[in-house]
Amino acid sequence: MLQFNAPITEIIRRRFSCRNYQHKPVSASKQAQLQAFIEALPPGPFGSRPRFDLLAATETDSKSLRGLGTYGFIKSPSAFILGAMSPSEYDLEDYGYLMEAIILYATSLDLGTCWLGGTFTKSRFAKKINLSNSETMPAVTSLGEYTATEQKRQGLVSRTAGAHLRLPWDELFFNFLFSTPLFQNEAAKYTTALEMVRAGPSASNKQPWRILRHNQIWRFYLRRTPGYRKDLIKRILDLCDLQRLDIGIAMCHFELTARENNLKGKWIVEDELAKHPNPLTEYIVSWEAQS
Repeated sequence: MLQFNAPITEIIRRRFSCRNYQHKPVSASKQAQLQAFIEALPPGPFGSRPRFDLLAATETDSKSLRGLGTYGFIKSPSAFILGAMSPSEYDLEDYGYLMEAIILYATSLDLGTCWLGGTFTKSRFAKKINLSNSETMPAVTSLGEYTATEQKRQGLVSRTAGAHLRLPWDELFFNFLFSTPLFQNEAAKYTTALEMVRAGPSASNKQPWRILRHNQIWRFYLRRTPGYRKDLIKRILDLCDLQRLDIGIAMCHFELTARENNLKGKWIVEDELAKHPNPLTEYIVSWEAQS
């Protein structure tokens, strides 16, 4: 079971996308703690085991970020978290879940981080993690001590992340049917877990997760952004399906918060739902609450 050194809700609220870092390395103590956390990672919820590593940055590593749009504005990261995965049915969801867990632990160490989704298969990063021909690297994370300017920005994000920067509850969470919004009082003990999903990062801030409550089961769906995968820039860059990574992030926030609040449960795939896909709202997985 993943262990953190602060309440997970506090860590999630502190996390922000840091793009400016101090010109100094991450301390040896923090590197050791982060590396130990990475090495102790369990398999993802679907059972796959992506491998991750902590890499101290060099001047040439920034070249691996070129061509990634706004991600090219990442300044002076002192380290990166790299990952490699082998193909499987839910590989991206597991990757997103576990990378987000690492990011949250780094946040608890008072480090800045930023998700960087792209194609890194032929990059310097791929060479440094010895990426095999059968593996892919769908995303990396920049890491470092954030600047005073970013600290101020962090405060601003913390105050506003739950408001106009996030979709409202009635567009994300539903009760039995997608035509029936789930209200916070109806979510009961799971209100905080859902709010932590709502606070999670997502590619282009699209927030593609949708959660449908059905008695004691919480069903996670991927609401596709129309045209998102067909975007010309994304096709040229051969980006992975970033919205599936987002579902892994949502699962991570939901489960870690639920377990911290002593809400027992397990992930299941309801085969009958999986057999009837919707072009824009795709069933992924369910959390089955247990007494």
